[in-house]
Amino acid sequence: MAVNRVPVLKRCRALGLEPSYLGYDKKSNRNSARAGKKVSEYGLQLREKQKAKFIYGVLEKPFRNYYEKADRMKGMTGENLMVMLESRLDNVVFRMGFARTRREARQVVGHKHVLVNGKQVNIPSYRIKAGDVIEIKESKKTMQRYKDILEVTAGRLVPEWMDVDIESFKGTIKNLPTREMIDVPVDEMLIVELYSK
Repeated sequence: MAVNRVPVLKRCRALGLEPSYLGYDKKSNRNSARAGKKVSEYGLQLREKQKAKFIYGVLEKPFRNYYEKADRMKGMTGENLMVMLESRLDNVVFRMGFARTRREARQVVGHKHVLVNGKQVNIPSYRIKAGDVIEIKESKKTMQRYKDILEVTAGRLVPEWMDVDIESFKGTIKNLPTREMIDVPVDEMLIVELYSK
């Protein structure tokens, strides 16, 4: 399994991203060395793709597979792609506030702490559906780790497409999100242009 060891703030600076989208409340005071330089059309498209991959923690090959699936689905390819990325289990765990960052959410899922509809799932890329119930295992809820997570994520806004009871670490997916509900600063049309060349 590939491990992403890129320093988060450095990568955020290079992509022009706010670290808060990844769950980090740190700020980088330095400016990117590339600030103010003219970027080609291809450069813009590539940056949008790298942003999406970095935010959701997806490598190139699975990302390409998501794109191809999104292209085969009905509707706008870019919107389908964003909805598929947003409905990954690790992202849903992060959105529900059961992890401080998306990387931590991936780890929580990988360590078999998460149940989907009462069944243990340890695949971060597992796609959730409307009506799914996601919860942290009963035996893990009392861990100090989750008490610490609660302190950090208690004030976080929960997206409107899910119902969450943060105290009992349980949440229900009301429906899959639409593009308007996804607050990620990615222009998916540029990703579509890049792949459709």
